[in-house]
Amino acid sequence: MTSRENNEETERFFEENNYFGYPKDAVKFFKQGELPMVDKNGKVFLTEEGLIKSGADGHGGIFEAMFRNNVVEDLKKKNIEWIFIGPIDNPLVQMTDELMLGYSVEERVLATGKSIVKANSKEKVGVFCKRDGRPSVVEYTEITEEMAEETDENGELKFGESHLNCNLFNIKAIEKIGNEKLPYHAALKKATYMDENGNIIVPTEPNGYKFESFIFDAFEKIDKMGILRGKRENEFAPVKNAEGVDSPATARELYKKYYGI
Repeated sequence: MTSRENNEETERFFEENNYFGYPKDAVKFFKQGELPMVDKNGKVFLTEEGLIKSGADGHGGIFEAMFRNNVVEDLKKKNIEWIFIGPIDNPLVQMTDELMLGYSVEERVLATGKSIVKANSKEKVGVFCKRDGRPSVVEYTEITEEMAEETDENGELKFGESHLNCNLFNIKAIEKIGNEKLPYHAALKKATYMDENGNIIVPTEPNGYKFESFIFDAFEKIDKMGILRGKRENEFAPVKNAEGVDSPATARELYKKYYGI
């Protein structure tokens, strides 16, 4: 799944690299949806062209996008039963994990999520939980400090199972989720816009909200799901910052260390 901003560049990258050995007709690109962006007072931003400014609708938009672009129908025609959905910003993601698939089949669940133990209470990752008896995730921007630091009888973090956004879904779960709307979360971002006088304003700090749906909100549509804990050094090399911690440089080092290259 790509966005309007990066779709052309992504397709060109695959073309230039001969689809990394995959048959071209086995790779399908499709764009996620978009939602209007607003300022802190709820006023819709305008682009430099005077159009309503929109932002990508989050990784949770993949379910609607898969239906809108006939991806689900194509998967069903090919008798594909399980679909792995993972992040682009983690080069250690294990896309073809036989253990994860076998576990899901054995436990008879319609979805399984990967987990690693949270490094500390302040690590910026969402964590698995149960919400009203159903599987769910609390995003790090929404968890309270009290919840984040709460420990169990063994002194371990009570909310310590990090959600890596590495998820395996049965096609039945995809069909169920795709027919239901996921809630939107507001994220404060920097947005260049045109003001009422036609001036282009380039902010130096976050000035408005974009709205996103998150893939983990789909878990609450499922009665039961599996959680498979992995090892951090084998599963997690996040790219969140341009430099320093969790940057491309640190991800490359973790990748080299794991694969020995």
